[in-house]
Amino acid sequence: MDFVIGGLAGAGATIFTNPMDVVKTRLQLQGELRARNEHAARYRGIFHALYVIAKTDGALALQKGLAPAMVLGFCMNSVRLGMYHIAEVQGWTKTKEGDISIHRTMFWSSASGVMSGLAANPASVLKTRMQAAAHPSIAVGRQHSYNGMVDGVVKIYRIEGIRGFFAGVNATCSRLAIGSAAQLTTFSTTKETLLSHGLFERYPLGLAFAASCISGVMVALAICPFDVVAVRLYNQGPASKGELLYKGVFDCLSKIYKKEGLHGLYKGIGPLYLRIAPHTTLSLVIWDMLNILFNNKNK
Repeated sequence: MDFVIGGLAGAGATIFTNPMDVVKTRLQLQGELRARNEHAARYRGIFHALYVIAKTDGALALQKGLAPAMVLGFCMNSVRLGMYHIAEVQGWTKTKEGDISIHRTMFWSSASGVMSGLAANPASVLKTRMQAAAHPSIAVGRQHSYNGMVDGVVKIYRIEGIRGFFAGVNATCSRLAIGSAAQLTTFSTTKETLLSHGLFERYPLGLAFAASCISGVMVALAICPFDVVAVRLYNQGPASKGELLYKGVFDCLSKIYKKEGLHGLYKGIGPLYLRIAPHTTLSLVIWDMLNILFNNKNK
């Protein structure tokens, strides 16, 4: 049940945050391996991107990749939040005195993040490619044409094999290990700190909301470079003319930094935060509330 609760929390939050994920993906692919003065920006920020996408491809284009995104949200959060909740219940995240242990919390949140990355990577690849697909006038990055999630799965398997579903898996695991550690550690310690000061004792929803808002800031700052790398690796697809743009995580980090500068590694941090903050808030609040309801029902 711990895994189902975590999965439902992630899938539910995805419905509301997917438009920002579409914008983030486009901004991160824009100007790929080019200096800022070497390309014309088709998206000049978050609100301009929302407007251009809706105007050119229709408002529903802001929900591109929603099906694999929800599968991703369920798979990732069922493993990550479910595994972490078990660690919390078993007391593996606390000291012998019963206090929160930062080191143990970071270990279990990172471990749960890595496992969730492995489970959800195929959905991440498909989601990113579907979100990047656009009308030629606003297209950025390599374009992949899939007529829905099932068609995408079939085409990736036929052209790239099983390996295609695990493109960028190293970047994903690195991102999730760092991001999950930042998210769940901040979330747990913030809750404990607020409660120790007598805040939100009678308001579990307010407690979860306040803790998750702070957690979202830390996650965005920590994972943005790895998020950019993951999106680039997901979207590059099979080799074109015998060459891949990126050979791996470190090659991708190096090329982005050399060609696009530090700005390139933090592309899309605005929509990344605007996606992560509500997604973190919604998923962790839903997760917290479902756990409370389930525990009360058992009692």
